[in-house]
Amino acid sequence: MTIGIMEVLLVGARGLKNNEFFGGGIDPYVLIQYKSQEHKSSVIRGQGGNPVWNEKFTFSVEYPSEEEDERYKLILNIMDKDTFSADDYLGQATIYLEDLLALGVENGNAKLHPLKYSVVSPDQNYCGEIQVGVTFTPKVQEEEEAEEEEFGGWKESDY
Repeated sequence: MTIGIMEVLLVGARGLKNNEFFGGGIDPYVLIQYKSQEHKSSVIRGQGGNPVWNEKFTFSVEYPSEEEDERYKLILNIMDKDTFSADDYLGQATIYLEDLLALGVENGNAKLHPLKYSVVSPDQNYCGEIQVGVTFTPKVQEEEEAEEEEFGGWKESDY
């Protein structure tokens, strides 16, 4: 198992739907979730459905995971900050990361340059797009070297 750091660059969004009943603008933010870890972006006011964040978030990643059924998904829940009521859910985008993580383990790092992902509303309709980049860098494992057993001055080989 490899442990590493995944860095998520939240660039911006376009075309987010305004769900305000009284004609006010939306104040979007994003809840970024990977397995049990979650980060929250800044709330962007005054840019309506085309917010720009340019924020980075860091997650700790294990690959492959010990849980066989685990999905390597980055889930982006786009929310609208409301002052006098509960925040509104605008939609969700999902990024599948298994290939990126495998490539990172193999090559020492892997990068998804910022790409646009569709935002889907609760009724499964397209409701805008979000631009996100992801980088995965495995940590160098010193413990793995210490785990190799020595026999008569020779290290056990995998060959």
